[in-house]
Amino acid sequence: MTSFDELRAQIAENDREIVARVNARLRLVAELWRLKEEQAAPRLDPDREARLRRALAAANEGPLTPAGLERLVGELLALTKDELGGA
Repeated sequence: MTSFDELRAQIAENDREIVARVNARLRLVAELWRLKEEQAAPRLDPDREARLRRALAAANEGPLTPAGLERLVGELLALTKDELGGA
């Protein structure tokens, strides 16, 4: 049987991985935005965001609910914009 400490250690490792992946995403988006600026392309692409939401919804195997996924993706996109100064 798994102990509280083992489960908590696994949760903590998952949390560290989430932070690392969000930081990696921020670095990639910053690079993308630099390229877009060089090419005078709009920073934000609502169609791309919609495709991202659909792709993540299709990939979601649960137990995260569709509403929970929508909240997560919305927060991730907002955080990205806030952290990188884009609106």
